Amino acid sequence: MAFLHLPKPWHSEREVTSETAFNHRRQFLKGLIGAGIAGSALPLLGCQKQPTAAETPFMGTYDLKASLNPAFAKVERPITHEVLAGTYNNFYEFGGTKKIWQNAQALPLDDWKVEVGGLVSNPKTYDLDDLLKFPLEERVYRFRCVEAWAMVVPWLGFPMNVILRQVEPSAQAKFVKFTSFYDAQIMKGPSFPPSQFLPFPYVESLRVDEMANDLAFFAVGNYGRSLPKQHGAPIRAVIPWKYGFKGAKSIVKIEFVATQPATYWNTISPGEYKIESNVEPDVSHPRWSQKKERLIAEVLILSGKKCRARFITAMENTLRVCMRRERGRVGEWERGWGIGDEPWLFP
Repeated sequence: MAFLHLPKPWHSEREVTSETAFNHRRQFLKGLIGAGIAGSALPLLGCQKQPTAAETPFMGTYDLKASLNPAFAKVERPITHEVLAGTYNNFYEFGGTKKIWQNAQALPLDDWKVEVGGLVSNPKTYDLDDLLKFPLEERVYRFRCVEAWAMVVPWLGFPMNVILRQVEPSAQAKFVKFTSFYDAQIMKGPSFPPSQFLPFPYVESLRVDEMANDLAFFAVGNYGRSLPKQHGAPIRAVIPWKYGFKGAKSIVKIEFVATQPATYWNTISPGEYKIESNVEPDVSHPRWSQKKERLIAEVLILSGKKCRARFITAMENTLRVCMRRERGRVGEWERGWGIGDEPWLFP
């Protein structure tokens, strides 16, 4: 069993992104392709089509300059490797599994506009150039999914309250509604239930006072580059004290309203996906406990024949890629997660 020991591409004295970090990453990707394992290591895709050498989870992204905010420079956990963060995603417009990064490349970003209106004094429409003119900063946030898995991601962007101050909501505005881009022709949704029975476009909301909180963040990039499409390019909401589904991706409209708007997951299952949905480990989801979380770690095992990716707990701050033959079968709980059935995976 051979291991490739690779340094974190963003490893520097400040443990976030260094100026040369992404040259290391490109060399890493090239090395995987040369070793003949990129087709399975990069996508963590199960049995979807194999990517070509030109297809990576970061295709179409570009460098972004941002200053590190020292107040959010690190957390008590290691940063999740960007290959894992870029290939283990929820984006239901592009499918119901975590393996949607290739599907998400169909997202059109040309001539992107974000309309901000509703109960405001100064409605505005921002294009991508406008968004990138805001002073960008880098923040390392923990990302916790309601499904009880977690990552640590260095986001690039700006506080939500920057836009709040520009548009000046009225006293009647109590909530803010975020609407994601949706085109049924290219966003086929999960295989079940069919998209026509789901409340697309994806909508999420915050109270206006929550949007004003300095932690609330609009991300336009991560890991030193613009957002990959599977992360919700070109702009997404990141609210670290809430479960991940509260962060709308690929936002095209921000509307200030007087009453609580209907939201995607709360409409589907209000008993399971609350409007507030703050991260509260002592408050269980109706179908699982939130007391523990599965950290999407920096060590992964890939099975050869069926290309299933399996995550295990990180033992050191390196990425190890190990090829092995298919062993055993995936249990019911793991199906669609790309996670193996070994009982020792998440101690």
